[in-house]
Amino acid sequence: MQQGSKSFFAASRLLPDALKAPAAGLYAFCRVADDEVDCRGATPEVMAGLRTRLDRIYEGQPGEALADRAFAEVVHAYRLPKTLPLALLEGFSWDSDGRRYETLESLEDYGARVAGTVGAMMALILGVREPWALARACELGVAMQLTNIARDVGEDARMGRLYLPEGWMRQEGIDPELWLISPRFTPALGRVVSRLLTAADALYERAEQGIAGLPRPCRPAITSARFIYSDIGRALARQDFNSFDRRAVVSPQRKVFRVVQSLASYLVSPAWMRGRTPLPAIAFLVDAARTPALARRPRTVDEKAGRMIDLLISVRSAKSRHSEGQHQSNDIRAQAS
Repeated sequence: MQQGSKSFFAASRLLPDALKAPAAGLYAFCRVADDEVDCRGATPEVMAGLRTRLDRIYEGQPGEALADRAFAEVVHAYRLPKTLPLALLEGFSWDSDGRRYETLESLEDYGARVAGTVGAMMALILGVREPWALARACELGVAMQLTNIARDVGEDARMGRLYLPEGWMRQEGIDPELWLISPRFTPALGRVVSRLLTAADALYERAEQGIAGLPRPCRPAITSARFIYSDIGRALARQDFNSFDRRAVVSPQRKVFRVVQSLASYLVSPAWMRGRTPLPAIAFLVDAARTPALARRPRTVDEKAGRMIDLLISVRSAKSRHSEGQHQSNDIRAQAS
C-alpha cells in the first residue's frame, strides 16, 4: 500500500489498529489482481485464473499467494459478498478491453466496478450495513476514480487509453479518435477535465454525509482520504487542468495538514442525509453489500467436528463471562442446572 498508493497509505494509518491489517489485505488483493491484468492483459485465461483464485478464497482454500491468503481472512471475517470482488474483476476486464465511454453515466458504471466495489468492501470491514451509508461509501469510490481519470489523462493517452467522456470532448470540438492518434493538451481539453472534476466534487460532497454513519474511531481515516483525493483536483486546477504534461500531486505537507484536520471528525461529522437516491451506477453494489454472504457450510467430517468444537468453546466462554464475579456456589449450581 505504501508503494502503490501513498494517499491511501496516509489515510490508513488513522484506522484503529484492529482494522489496519484487514484494510491492507483488501488493498493487496485488489492491487495484485489489477497488476495481473495490466501485465498479462484480460485474456480469457487470465480472467479465468483470477476467478478461480477468488473461488478458492471463498471456499476457504486460498492459494499460496500472500495476497490471496490475506484476502481470504478478510472475506470470511467480514462476510464480504462475492458479488463485490467479481464486479471488481469485471471492471479490470473493461480496462484491458480498451472500453471507452461516451457519457458520464457510462463512466460511472466503470467507476462503480473498479472503485465503488472497494468502497463497499471497506465499509463492511468498518462495520457499516445501512444502505444509505453503503451508498455514500460506493459514491466516494466513484469520486476517487473520476479524480484518478482526470489526473492521468496524459499517462493514459500515451498507453492508447482514453477514459474521458467522449461526448463532452465532441462538445468542445475534439474528435476523440484523432486526439488519441496525436494527443496533446489544449484549453478545450482542460475544460473537459474541469467538468469531470466538478462531477467528482459533487460525489465527494455526497460521500461526506456518510461519514456520520461510521464508528467514531474510523471517521478520521475516511475523512482524510476524502480530503487528500479531492485535493488532487485542486492541484489540477492550479495548473489549468493540464494533466497531460505533468502529473498533479498533493504535497506531503498538505497531506499532513489534511490528516490533522480530519481528526476533528472523531467528534463532529456532517449531518446524516438518508434521503438521497444512490447513484444509479452503484445501486447493485448497495444491494449486494446489504446482504452479507453466508458462511460456507463445513463439508467434511473433520470440518464439522472442528466447527462443533469451536461452538462448544464459544458457549463455554460466554458462560464464563456471564458468571464472572459470582460466588463459586452459584457457578456450581449453574453448571449443574
